Amino acid sequence: MATYLHRLGRWCASRPWAVIGAWVVLFAITITGMAVFAKPLANEFSIPGSRFEAVLATLKTELPEAGGIGGTVVFRSEGGFTDAQRSQIVDAVEQWSSIDGVLAIDPFATQEQIESSGDGIAEGREQLAAGREELEAGEAQLVAGRQELEAGQAQLDGAVALGLVTPAEAAAAQAQIDEGRAELELGEQQLEEGWQQLEEGEAALEAGERMATLSAGMRLVNDADTVAMTQLMVDTEGFIPPETLVEIQAVAADLNEQGVETLLSKELTDDISTLFGPAEIVGLVVAAIVLITMLGTLLAAGLPLLMALIGVGVGLTGAMALSGVIEMQSITPALALMLGLAVGIDYSLFLLNRHRQQLMHGMPVTQSIALSVGTSGNAVTFAGLTVIIALSALTITGIPFLGVMGLVAAGTVAIAVLVAITLTPALLSLMGMRVLPKRKRSALAAGDLGEATAEDRREADTRRGWAAFVARHPWVMIAAVLALVAGLGYPTGQLRLGLPDGGSEPAETQAYQTYDIVREEFGAGASGPVIVVAELDSPIPEDDEVALLTRQADIGEEFANVRGVEHVVPIGVNADRDVIAFQLQPTTGPAEAATTELVELLTILSPRIGHTHGATIGLTGLTVANIDISEQLAQALPLYLLVVVGLSLILLLLVFRSIVIPLLATGGFLLSIVAAFGAVVAVYQLGHLSWIFGVNEPGPVLSFLPILLIGILFGLAMDYQVFLVSSMREEHVHGVAARTAVITGFNHSARVVTAAAIIMISVFGGFVWSHLMMVRPIGLGLAVGVLVDAFVVRMTLTPAVMTLLGERAWWIPSWLDRILPDVDVEGAKLERHLSGAHRAP
Repeated sequence: MATYLHRLGRWCASRPWAVIGAWVVLFAITITGMAVFAKPLANEFSIPGSRFEAVLATLKTELPEAGGIGGTVVFRSEGGFTDAQRSQIVDAVEQWSSIDGVLAIDPFATQEQIESSGDGIAEGREQLAAGREELEAGEAQLVAGRQELEAGQAQLDGAVALGLVTPAEAAAAQAQIDEGRAELELGEQQLEEGWQQLEEGEAALEAGERMATLSAGMRLVNDADTVAMTQLMVDTEGFIPPETLVEIQAVAADLNEQGVETLLSKELTDDISTLFGPAEIVGLVVAAIVLITMLGTLLAAGLPLLMALIGVGVGLTGAMALSGVIEMQSITPALALMLGLAVGIDYSLFLLNRHRQQLMHGMPVTQSIALSVGTSGNAVTFAGLTVIIALSALTITGIPFLGVMGLVAAGTVAIAVLVAITLTPALLSLMGMRVLPKRKRSALAAGDLGEATAEDRREADTRRGWAAFVARHPWVMIAAVLALVAGLGYPTGQLRLGLPDGGSEPAETQAYQTYDIVREEFGAGASGPVIVVAELDSPIPEDDEVALLTRQADIGEEFANVRGVEHVVPIGVNADRDVIAFQLQPTTGPAEAATTELVELLTILSPRIGHTHGATIGLTGLTVANIDISEQLAQALPLYLLVVVGLSLILLLLVFRSIVIPLLATGGFLLSIVAAFGAVVAVYQLGHLSWIFGVNEPGPVLSFLPILLIGILFGLAMDYQVFLVSSMREEHVHGVAARTAVITGFNHSARVVTAAAIIMISVFGGFVWSHLMMVRPIGLGLAVGVLVDAFVVRMTLTPAVMTLLGERAWWIPSWLDRILPDVDVEGAKLERHLSGAHRAP
């Protein structure tokens, strides 16, 4: 590989404009693809085949108006709503409902219906009581009439027997009695029908009363008449189209101008149109300062930044071009941007640093570029490959959106590697000697760089620097590392996974204000209702309204009696009358642990409730979706961690041909993960230092963050392991004693690795204050993870343990050494080959 890369570096250095042209064409193609094929990104997460997805599919098929994406709108008037304001709000509701695919509800009319339902029931009871009295009176009249007819019949029969009446008179009298009897039978039939109607009315009234009890206390307008809320349902898949959001927000803006304060929830205000904000720019500025300090020239410092921007530019525009055929979440390109910037700067910096060192030793420009690509470029390729593999392995979780995130980020890292080994050499060729500071160029031209011999440098290296200090106090350093990681990582045991809601947004945003007002005025659970869908074993006849109401009340009461449920409201019945949907409002907010426990309890109870009432019952809605996704991600985490750790051991075994080094590196990686998790939990879940990190309300940790951190930090940790320990190995291979090789090898790579780590921490740290809330904990986790891994694990723990082990650190069974392929990561063989070729006559 090193030989091929050496040739590639020479070719790119010899044909710089051809390489630049190729990248310009590629960039133009990806930009064009994005412009033509890109579609809006989703802000909803789903897992096909999961419980909530199956129930949601039924809901969308049978009750489309209840199966879309919901958003909350809050109206507020400090002095109470005037008639004019009510009219304006009703007009706004009608305007929203006129938008294609949007359904809005009039909060005032709905609240009036809820309040008047009790009055209607009382009135119905009075009418039924009056009807019962009439029926009872009629029944008494019929009894008296029948007695009178029977008495008349007896008199007639006696008179006929005594011959007191003529046959004609008897016939006339009998006709009158028969007519009365017929009228009496008709009255009895009518009375029976009246009793049946009364019973039906009482049953309907009882079912209606039970239904009204379920929603009793639920409000869409508060008692003070100063706040009202409504739900907007958008019939769409995955995301609300931008044009729909614009129309919804325009109606809200008109209401605000008319004097009605109108606030929209997170679903209706999320702005994912931009990936780069001021905070991210600050991170790049810090990276630029580090580069300038290290390299001493603006031209050289600008090269890694330019390479990173080109890499993420091609990667992100290419990914957006694919968004037309692959559904992506809003966080997907943000993650790729974060990684692409970090590794893009570092990878180009490694090549640039090697090239500058060789130039200062008198090597010609083109030869130096080629050798840099063949050596450091080889290490960059291997390091990039570890990141790519770790990110691509996210597909094994079986969670599509996570797999897409991993593949897009892996693709961006792959492009960063290609930029480093092709475009960087081309630009270095054009820059020539200007890559060095002016004073270094002058000294080189004068032949006065004051370079010490290799032996002198090695002797000095063993007495100075951080590695020498660590080597003198290995046990103290190991204890300090473990204590530091324990201090950072202790909150990890309290990790609770979830997805963000409006409560996680900054206090000044509409999304948070809407969430907070709804919580205060209508209950914490109003922001995240659970949707219950009951599929009946047999449809209810269309002419049997009482049976429908009774079935709704029966099922609704079962859920209303569960602790933690505040309200249960029927929200629809399908046309075939065999699917009933309810909206269940928990007493707690969607991101609270109590709500997760409630959903788990409802999941356990649903089969029994369904069996009792002849139905199959499922749960869905945003709250249930978040819980399901978090649970499935937590289940996938152990497998992914096992794969990554196993991969780590194999790769490091190939690179370092040692048993101890891979175990040490993997153990150190796990320490970095614990520290990163602990920092994220402490800040975002427990609220420590929340005022610094802009955490408005602590909540659960982003459900897919642990898997992402493991994958990304694994790749980055291997980067630093390769660049630091391979230098130690190279020293040892050249005959230096094991303990001395640790120090000298460390000092050879420490400066560039330190700069690379600071740059990466700066880039990731910039995302801690990103305008995309979901990105913030990822940025903090990666920044802390890199900080701990680079400076604590790789630059402190590793040299301390290797110093204690001495020669044993490089032990490997002879049989294993024979069968393992020789992976020359640093290109040492290439250097020896080229040195031999130069010395040959």
